[in-house]
Amino acid sequence: MINKTALFGASLAALALATPAFAADEHQHEDGIELLLDAADEAPAALPTMSFGSWGVDPALLASDIKPGDDFNAYVNKRWIDANPLPPEFSRIGAFTLLGEKSTYDVKALMDELAAKPAASLSGDEQRILNAYRTYLDTEAIEAAGLAPAQPYLARIMGAKTLDDLAMLWAEPGFASPIGAGVGVDAKQPDRHITNVGFGGLGMPDRDYYLDTSEKGVAIQTKYKEYLAFLLGEAGYADAAMVEKVYAFEDTIARTVAWDRTVRRNRDLTYNLLTADELEAIGGKVPVAAMLAAIGVEQSPGFVVSLMPPTAEEIAQYKLDEKTLAKIGSGLPGMFALLGETPVEVLQAWMVKEFLAGHAAVLPARFDAASFEFGGKTLRGTPQQRPRWKRAIGEAEGLLGELIGKEYVARYFPAENKAAMDELVANLRLALRESIAEIDWMGEATKTQALAKLDSFDPKIGYRPNLETYDGLAITQGDAIANRMAAAKWGRADNIAKLGQPIDRTEWGMLPQTVNAYYNSVKNEIVFPAGILQQPFFAISNDIAVNYGAIGGVIGHEIGHGFDDQGSKSDASGALRNWWTDEDRAAFDKLGDRLVAQYNAFCPLDDGKTCVNGRLTLGENIGDVGGLSMAYRAYKIATKDMDVPVIDGLTGDQRFFLAWAQVWRSTQREANYRNRLVTDSHSPEEYRVNGVVRNLDEWYEAFGVKPGDAMYLPPEERVRIW
Repeated sequence: MINKTALFGASLAALALATPAFAADEHQHEDGIELLLDAADEAPAALPTMSFGSWGVDPALLASDIKPGDDFNAYVNKRWIDANPLPPEFSRIGAFTLLGEKSTYDVKALMDELAAKPAASLSGDEQRILNAYRTYLDTEAIEAAGLAPAQPYLARIMGAKTLDDLAMLWAEPGFASPIGAGVGVDAKQPDRHITNVGFGGLGMPDRDYYLDTSEKGVAIQTKYKEYLAFLLGEAGYADAAMVEKVYAFEDTIARTVAWDRTVRRNRDLTYNLLTADELEAIGGKVPVAAMLAAIGVEQSPGFVVSLMPPTAEEIAQYKLDEKTLAKIGSGLPGMFALLGETPVEVLQAWMVKEFLAGHAAVLPARFDAASFEFGGKTLRGTPQQRPRWKRAIGEAEGLLGELIGKEYVARYFPAENKAAMDELVANLRLALRESIAEIDWMGEATKTQALAKLDSFDPKIGYRPNLETYDGLAITQGDAIANRMAAAKWGRADNIAKLGQPIDRTEWGMLPQTVNAYYNSVKNEIVFPAGILQQPFFAISNDIAVNYGAIGGVIGHEIGHGFDDQGSKSDASGALRNWWTDEDRAAFDKLGDRLVAQYNAFCPLDDGKTCVNGRLTLGENIGDVGGLSMAYRAYKIATKDMDVPVIDGLTGDQRFFLAWAQVWRSTQREANYRNRLVTDSHSPEEYRVNGVVRNLDEWYEAFGVKPGDAMYLPPEERVRIW
């Protein structure tokens, strides 16, 4: 399917099918895109509902038996959580998933209208949308076809007898590849496009899943091998030993080649510009030059490799200690070497299982069931598969999402919502400007650069003005795999065509109907799709304090990503360069280290033995703390001439913080929690509430939080960065 969103980061490369492991494993956020939510979250579905009362928060849901200063998240959210057990199709559910579910139902209403129209009256675009939707829904046809739709592609994999043959398939869109390339904006020269090169190859979510020797870790590894055995058995592999060989190939990547996620966040280490000759030189037996030509990027002005072993100079410059170096694998050179020494038949088997796993949902039911058994039940603890029609909506959006988005915004996005967002953004920018002027840890020279970056922020609200029409992409009814392969080919061509062309600043990385938001450092832009601009984040009818505490905090979060530990490495133009004085950067990093220590102390599982990774989540935590602080100041700017009333016994400041907490109302299954603690750069939702407000003096004042309350931090221990 077409991945216009680049949620896994590589380069807005539209390589979701061509290189699924590469896209998901090794390039998360490489373009500097920082998300409000982890993009790997499953598509939401909901049965519970939320009440927002008459002004945006329902005071009847507040837990009067819990002191706000002891557990603010529980004070706001526990009564709703207790009353709404997880439906069986969910690994987690909350405010985001409920609004995402509304988006799914809204799109379903559009689909139903199209389906009710006479076939002769359908436009070509409408017919393509229906073709995608109906083909995914037609499980009888899928079952009857068996493996026939996949056989031509499996045959090509099995017909590749040499490493060179396989490499040519890796260069084709639609075939899984352990290495891949895609075009994106050059992080150091954001006025040009360049080719990003990376690798993946892991079938489990992260390298740590392979390294985990605990009882739970070994159990997951065993389940994964069972899934491998199923896939390879269906493909005709009679020798059970091949399962161990494929697993060993992935295990070697995890143990010797891949990098720890925490280190991968460091943008200083993951920008390595090579020429074509230099890239070919590290390729070993892999025919790199031929692959680049087959992909169509041989004329790229350079090739940015994310994972290259740091040089001695880099080790010294970035003060990489032994503990950090132990988390750094051999990177792309090591991957090339591994591919050169791995038997072709093992690489074939790996490609076969990737193809079948990647298309399990549109293969006979046994494939779909096996995929859910491992990915849904084992990894996330979800008892029940998401209804087929909801997944069909996702399929259609994956193929033709912006065509659907055009109809979505026409019906569901009022013009006044955009106007209100423009005003909110303006006040947030003013708030950050004031904050930068006041902070005492940053010198004037760096402040001048920070203000220039703030002034150049490009906010995008609702939807892009020139939504994609997917010209030339034929989506027919009856063969879902063929549709996906066609979309992958179209997406690759669309991506490669960017080389040598001006940067398109109107392009978005999300669909209008998406319930999420992001910051993209190379374009210095913040993006808020129409889908998120609804309750509990925003409503015209809400109390102003609620809108500023909810969507204002979210907007502040995304602006804050421009000034977090990694986003702050790009300047006003989006260029990755150091615009800080050494003294100011050291002061900023020291504040970040204090925030890391705070979040490292949040240990929700295994009697305090399994904790949040404060370093992995640092960027998101800076975004949360700084964003809510920014939103509070903006709220005060917006209400400076108002007589803010007390409503239902709650002051405006209290309503502001209640709205922030309500946004993160959520509950999840333990297996999903464990998965996210390993893979997610976002802190769990309860800490996006409690971990944030305890750093803001205004929260203490609003709720009378005092020493002795469980969440109390002495003023000198509170971290206030922006």
